[in-house]
Amino acid sequence: MSGDILFEKLSQHRTLKPAPREEIQWLVAHGHAHSLPECAILTPKSGPVAGLHIVLSGYITIHVDGPSGRRKVMEWRAGDVTGMMPYSRIISPPADVIVEEAAEVFTILREDLQEMIRNCPELTTIFVHIMLDRARAFTQTFLQDEKLVSLGKLAAGLAHELNNPASALKRSAASLESSVYQTEAAARALGGAALSPQDLAAITEIQRACVTTRNPVVRSPLEQEEREHTITAWLKKHGAKLSSAESLADAEITIGGLDQIAQSLEPRALDLALTWLAADCATRKLAWEIQRSATRVYELVAAVKGFTQMDRAMAPERVDIAAGLADTIVVLTSKAKTKGATLTLNVDPGLPAVLAFAGELNQVWSNLIDNALDAIAQNGRVELTAKREGHTVAVRVTDNGPGIPQDIVTKIFDPFFTTKPVGKGTGLGLDIVRRLVQRNNGQIDVKSEPGRTEFRVCLPVADAQNAANPGATA
Repeated sequence: MSGDILFEKLSQHRTLKPAPREEIQWLVAHGHAHSLPECAILTPKSGPVAGLHIVLSGYITIHVDGPSGRRKVMEWRAGDVTGMMPYSRIISPPADVIVEEAAEVFTILREDLQEMIRNCPELTTIFVHIMLDRARAFTQTFLQDEKLVSLGKLAAGLAHELNNPASALKRSAASLESSVYQTEAAARALGGAALSPQDLAAITEIQRACVTTRNPVVRSPLEQEEREHTITAWLKKHGAKLSSAESLADAEITIGGLDQIAQSLEPRALDLALTWLAADCATRKLAWEIQRSATRVYELVAAVKGFTQMDRAMAPERVDIAAGLADTIVVLTSKAKTKGATLTLNVDPGLPAVLAFAGELNQVWSNLIDNALDAIAQNGRVELTAKREGHTVAVRVTDNGPGIPQDIVTKIFDPFFTTKPVGKGTGLGLDIVRRLVQRNNGQIDVKSEPGRTEFRVCLPVADAQNAANPGATA
């Protein structure tokens, strides 16, 4: 391609049009045009990036592997610029840069970029803006990906956590109608026995034991079986229906209390009273189970709302770190359970608020705790602490996993660096954590040795930040 044709193409290039003619002439003199067939690799993932590439024709893309599969993250057509920009420190791309349609590319080699910076200020400005836009696009794209991954984990964990209370709620509600019917029938039969006020008072007294079932004594299966056996033997001795044994055993009724009511009532009245007591206790237990299960569902939904910050503000606000950590633990409890892990939280009393975006901080806690759970072995331990340190609140996420090898501990915050298998991670989780912490005026560091890895996030106390910046809004 002659110099004149190349000059004309570069002059009409959408990105380069604003540049002075003499700077375009510099490009023609120092770069070279080359053609790439379909499926060629412009830059391999292993690198290095050869230089700055001005796309004259064709279609070039870059795809990365992530938890949700392989996806396109960037693309370039005629009129675009890719590769190494002025002042960039890029060594290699996050994945192979592939030619999807035969392309013509004009390249300035990386060793000529410094001279270009000195001789072509207008072009340098254009390319720097492209670099900033590209970095912003990558960050936004992968931040969204990480959010979707977190939401997927949240949905799976929430489904698991909701299953138990929802099942209990359904089961107890289905049994409640029958239990109420049995209680009403037993009450009518007891009412027809024409008991004296003293007999009714004795029954009412022992019935109060059922009310305490709201906070029942926790017994082992063996202890519960022994208790039910004892009550069954007592009922058999007094000629009462044995079907009442299970419900009476669940209540906090003592053998002494049963003996007392037996002394007050005739055998037939005793049987009617015990049948009513058993039905009443069973109904109360079902009502309590429904209330407990509904409360658990409410707590889970509240935790998820707090974690995702559905009603989040558009500006930084005072954030309760303890509440955010607690909500995050709730939504990750199921993962901890699958590994038999111990997940603990220790927060200093009176922990001050920080001025931040609550949803972004919860994303930080989620990523750090999730990584810690991935790192530990079965029955491992993850500890969270939060305390004030000077003008900051320091949150530490510590695990007893194998630790991070010293030769890579300095690389873990780098974009696209991951030790996980292909498809299991993007290598952007900790990079995004670092960006979110910095966006909230904080700092993050890591210390690791075999058997102990600690990530520490320090965020400025809201009042201290306001004092330093009187114009800040809490």
